[in-house]
Order: sequence, then structure tokens, then C-alpha cells
Amino acid sequence: MRFLTRCLLLAFLLVSCHFTFAQTVSSGIYGKASDERHLPATAATVILLSAADSSIIKSVTCDDEGKYNMAAKPGKYLLIISKIGYDQSLTGPYTVETGKRFAVPEINLIIHLPQLKEVSVTAQRSYIDAKPGKVVLYVQGSIIAEGNSVAEILKQAPGVHVDSRGTFAILGKQSALVTIDGKPTNLSGQDLADMLQGMAGTSVQQIELITNPSAKYDAAGGGVINIVSKKGANAGTNIVINGGGGYGSYYKFNGGLTFNNRKGAFNVFGNYNYSEDKKFHDFVTNRTIMYQDLLSVYNVSYKSIQLSKNHTFRAGMDVALSPKHSIGFLVSGTVTDNAFVKDNWLQMSNQGKLDSIINTTSNTDRGLNNISYDLNYLGKLGNKGTTLMADFIYNDVNRKSSEYINNHFNLAGGGAYRAPLYFQNLTPSTIRIWAAKLDVTTPLSKTGVLEAGLKYSNVNSDNDLVFGPKVNGVYTSSPTFSNTFLFKENINSAYVNYIGKMGKVGVTAGLRAEQTNSDGMSATMNKPVIRHYLNLFPQLQLNYTVNDKHEFNLSYNRGVNRAVYSSINPFLSYVDLYDYFRGNPRLLPQYTDKIELTHTYNKMLQTALYGAVTTDFYDLRVLQQNDSSKVSITSANNFGTYSILGLRLLAPVQFYNWWNASFSLDASYQRIKAYSQNGNLNKGTQDIIFTTTQSFRLSNTILAELSGRYESPNFYGIGQLKSNYWVTARLSKQVFNKKGTINASVSDIFNTLRDRSTINYQNLNVTIYDKVETRVFRIGFTYRFGNASLKNTVKHPAGNEEEQKRAGGLAGNTLAN
Repeated sequence: MRFLTRCLLLAFLLVSCHFTFAQTVSSGIYGKASDERHLPATAATVILLSAADSSIIKSVTCDDEGKYNMAAKPGKYLLIISKIGYDQSLTGPYTVETGKRFAVPEINLIIHLPQLKEVSVTAQRSYIDAKPGKVVLYVQGSIIAEGNSVAEILKQAPGVHVDSRGTFAILGKQSALVTIDGKPTNLSGQDLADMLQGMAGTSVQQIELITNPSAKYDAAGGGVINIVSKKGANAGTNIVINGGGGYGSYYKFNGGLTFNNRKGAFNVFGNYNYSEDKKFHDFVTNRTIMYQDLLSVYNVSYKSIQLSKNHTFRAGMDVALSPKHSIGFLVSGTVTDNAFVKDNWLQMSNQGKLDSIINTTSNTDRGLNNISYDLNYLGKLGNKGTTLMADFIYNDVNRKSSEYINNHFNLAGGGAYRAPLYFQNLTPSTIRIWAAKLDVTTPLSKTGVLEAGLKYSNVNSDNDLVFGPKVNGVYTSSPTFSNTFLFKENINSAYVNYIGKMGKVGVTAGLRAEQTNSDGMSATMNKPVIRHYLNLFPQLQLNYTVNDKHEFNLSYNRGVNRAVYSSINPFLSYVDLYDYFRGNPRLLPQYTDKIELTHTYNKMLQTALYGAVTTDFYDLRVLQQNDSSKVSITSANNFGTYSILGLRLLAPVQFYNWWNASFSLDASYQRIKAYSQNGNLNKGTQDIIFTTTQSFRLSNTILAELSGRYESPNFYGIGQLKSNYWVTARLSKQVFNKKGTINASVSDIFNTLRDRSTINYQNLNVTIYDKVETRVFRIGFTYRFGNASLKNTVKHPAGNEEEQKRAGGLAGNTLAN
């Protein structure tokens, strides 16, 4: 009864305020609220608060178009917008001037994830959110962000597969397109892994794992991993600093800051992180060769120590030209300096007896500068809610690699059997990427939205290889190995996408067209490799909401993966005298058709049945061996078809108030079938990946976390892989009135993470052991200045994600680093 009385009194006061204000002022505030799909938030409640003391002034209800309009005296105000089934949104402050009506930018409500009382499954709104076609990890506010890098977060993310080469996948083992704020990382392989290892988790708002991207995205066959940075929207200045160190076999160090300053129409934001990481990499192969009744065994023990120094930065400014129009400028990049010390021992045996040993050592200085400039515009056109986004991007990539190689030849009993050989291996590369992108979104009805867009990209790549022996004390260039490679590519694309709802069924249907024109030419090629082709990529997603608890989603998507530029570069990269890596300029794109049926319970417990078929599959390294010369060359080619059928489960669980957990299981059956020119391989295998994270609240300020991952034995490419697994523990303590956090962690506690595989295909008989430094103790500190909460504002996705992903692997990469 007391509660009802208070509600009636509040309603009376609100109505009284409404009539009082209506009689005395002509100024006011108005705007529009919508849901995550930009559909009108009909019947949402809008409450007007005084910015000075948060007292309630009045409230209204949104109309059928999601619009609201309130009279208000001149002053500063806050808005609370709420609707059943959605999180409450607090925005402002907004300044209302005398005789003027302030237009609030459109506000998008986020679906609320309620806590279940009748079962033990709970919503982890701060971490995992299962949505149609994607899983969102809300990193901000989670213990996982404290003291962890983005690479560490992804390694334990549900459904993510990370291998020792730095490949990140969310569909089988096919590499995904990795973006930051919709903008390209411009890296692949170990360079990408190094950058994400140096990127602090505290600088991240959320991570989106998109298995079936809509036609609005570049047609990425392996899905999209989008890392969303923090971008403050609160007034004033907000700064988060972090720093830490660690030790495994060698030292580690990282530090950085995230900041924003918003005043009036200006918002300046950015982050900077520096990491220094010294680590080892052991790579052991055992190759058995039978030729003319002679049994030869080539054992290679490769050891390297890498010192990596990484600077990652992002700085930008958004300017509100008016309530409906804004422009922004963003500069972001990565500057990496790597120093390698390599020691490679090749032991050659014949008929079971050691014959000779070749010891190859080298010192390598490898650097990468990757800077991107982005000018963007966001505008609201007319009164129907039409949105226009435009991006103009220039990306400058420069890579240097200088390696000096020493080969020493010894007999089994000792003593040299030939003079040493000394080589230089210089591989400078430059890539220039221009891109322009235009996107339009317009409501067609109360339940329908149309998206359309155009994109233009142009890539110019210039690569040199200077390789040759040292003669009379002077390094020379060998015409057999030295080369130049020029590559030009232009991709023109357009898409149309419809998002609507028919009763309980949501529909997203789109079509993307991409026209590709490429021209590759090297000094050793007789003629250029020129290609012109047009592809269509349809996408369909049907979402059926049974009730508040059950939701079904059926989606189909067709995508393409174009090779990273290093894979089409014909350079012959040196590992040792019997081991090389070579690019393939005739490598064709691979195409993937995916279908997925998902059931979501209570917005978080997700079960998905998925299938995919990839043709012209090349996303693996193929080893070719000459039995006579004993030389092996690793390259990429269009090997065959790759099919996968899987079941994926995602379950956040609360055992007690102090104990939360998340479990994910990805069980799939995969089959690889070679084209006839590549042999007769037609093999299927199971692959089971189980990941869990257990979080414990030991007190109001102390949190502990234990996470682990297991992957079963499986077959991939032409190799049989053994199981791998790891366990990691973390502890965090809040200090200084919860503005600071001290954290400690031990990754891969039992030092079990490594890749072990065997190849027994055609004339190949190889065993492989691949181990990088993974057991590391780290300690760190994070401190927050200014407002505690940073809200995410409108993101301007870049237009060159695909091109920059492919630019990551440049010339000069060796098989092992």
C-alpha cells in the first residue's frame, strides 16, 4: 500500500510539473529512441532530470515512431530512457537555451539480460552475451581485463582457436578477419599475435565474435573478430593507466593509457600501449626420406630468441557540427621492432648412421610501421531517421627485414667438410592502401530498415628481395634468388541489406557484390598474373522469438578469403639449405558457404548447429619434398575442399553468489578432400574444444579466476595433430577506493601448451614439435582517473578491413620465427 501511495504521489508531481512548465516556457528537448536494430522503441518511457541534483522534472512516453518531445525551462538536463526488456539508458547532460528546442541524438537501447531465479544459469552481462549470429564479450568491468592482454583474452574466448603461427579462428581453423573498431589490424601471423599481446585489456570495451556477418561487412569467409576500444562519452576527462611486468624464461614489460576528454561539441579520445617481450621459440622436425633404397633422416632443431618491442596507438577527435551531423578524424597504428637470434641444427643420417651436421645461425632485425589515417562523417538526414556514414582512409605500411646468415658444415666425427657459407637476406616492402566507403541506413516502416553502401579500395605493394652469398668479404646479390614483386589490386563493392520484422520473426537479408581487379608481376615471371572477376555474396538471417526465454536463429552466409600478400609473393625465403618457403602468385581466393541454426535461452545460454564448405581451400601450409635433392619447400596452394559440421554450446552458470563460471564446447566433424593434382587425400576427423572460466569473489575487493582449455587430437591439412591443453590462474585486488587494481597471473601453469603433429602423406614422413614460451608469471597495476564509467559512442567502421588484414604478412617471412 505504501509503495502504491508513493507511485501515485510521484505521478501527481510529474503531472503538476508538466502543466506548470507547459504554461510558462516555449523551450524544450526532443529526440528518438530505438532498439539495437534501429527500429523505433515504441512506448519507451523518457524521464527528464535536472543535471544539478538529478531530481525528476517530468516524463513522457515514446510514440509509435520512438519519438518524444518535452517542454523544459532553460538549463542543463539528463535523460533516462527505459523499456521493458531493455537496459535503462542515462544520457546527457544537455543544455536547453531560451526559446530553443534541443535535439538529442538518437539513443539506442540495449537488450536487458535478466537474472534467472528458477535455475542456476545467470546472465553475465559484463562478460558474455549471446546474440543472433555473434557472441559479444563485455570485457569492460570484468576481471579478465585486468592485467591481461587482448591476445590472452582471445585465447580463452568461447569458440576461438589460436595456433602457434598467430592465426585467430572462430570457424574451425579458418582464419578470421580481425579488426579494431571496425578498422584493420593490418597484421597477420606472429605480427598480429605480438600486437594483440601488447594491447592492454583495460583499453577494450568489448569483443565481438561474428560467425555470420551481414552483407554490410566485407565478405569474410572465416567470420569477423571485432575488438571495440573504449571511447568515452562522459563530460570531462577520463584516464586509465596500466603497467606491469612478468617473467617466464625471459622478462616481459607493458604499460599504457586510455583517455578521453569531452567538452561541448568536442570529444578527444585515444590510447597508447607499449610492450617489450623477450621469448623463445623451439621448432623440431624429423623428416624421413626413402630414395633408391637409401633411407635418409633429416632432423632439424630450430631455436630462436625473439625480443619484440611494440607500440600501438590510437588517437582521434569527434566534432558535433550540429545535433544531426558530426565529423571525426582518427589516426592509429602499430610500430614494431623485432630482433631474432636463430640457431638451427640440421643432422643428416643415412641408413641409420649420422653423416653430417649443418649449423645455421643468424641475426635478424625486422621492423614494421603500420599507420592508418581515417576521416569520417556521420549525419542524420531528414525527419525519418535516415543515417549517412562516410569514411576516407589511407594506410601506409612499411616493413624492413635484414638477416645475415652463417652456415657451418661439419662431419659426424668433427671437423669441417667444406668452407662456411655466408648469406644476406634483405626484404624491404611497402604497401599503400586507399579506401573510401559510403553507407546509408533508412527506415522503411515502423519495423523495417534498409541499408545500402558502396566501397572502393586500391592497393599497391612493392616488394624487394636481395639474397646472395658473401664473396671476398662483400655480400652480393644472387640472380637465382633475388627478386622484385609488384602487386596492384582494386576491389569495388556494393551491398544492400534489409532488416525487418514480421510478427515474431526478424529478417535480415542482404546481397553483396565485389568486383576484383589484380595485377602481379615479378622479375622472374615470364608474364604478369592478371585477374578480373565478379562475385555475389548473399546473406540471410531469420530470427524467431518464441517468448522471453526462447529464441531461434537460422542464418546463411557466403564469404571469401583472399590470400595475405606474402602468400602470393613468389619470393623464396630461406630457412636452411634444405628448407625454404615460397609464395604462390597464382593462388586463387577460397570461398565458404556457411549455415547455422542457433537456439538461445534467456539471451545467454546458446546452442548452435553449424556447417560450412570451403572450396579452393588454401588456409594451410603444404610441404613438398624432392626426394633426390632432399630439399623441402613450403607454400600455399588451392589444395581442395574443407567441410565442417559442428555443435557449439555456450553456458554461463552461477553456482553461488561468490562463484560464477562460463563453459563452452565446440564439437565438430571436419573433412579435407584434395584436388586430384594434390593427391588422393580424403580424410575426416573429429575436433572437440572445451573452454571454461571460473570466477570467484573472495571479498568485496578480491577476485580470483581460473581458466582452462582442452582440444582433442584432430587432423588438419595433411597433418595429424595431438591434443593440447593449458590452465591459467589470476588474482586481482582493488585498492584506493576501487579506483586502482593490483593483479597477478600465471599463464599455462603446467607448461603444457605446444603443437605436436605428424605427416604421413605421399612421399612425406615428418614429425613436428612446435613450442613457444607460454608459462609466464605477470603482475600489473591499473588506475582510473575521472569518471568511473565510460560509455561507448557511435563507432565509425573503416572501409579497408580486408585489405589491411592481407597486408599483414609481407615479404621475407621465414617458415619459423
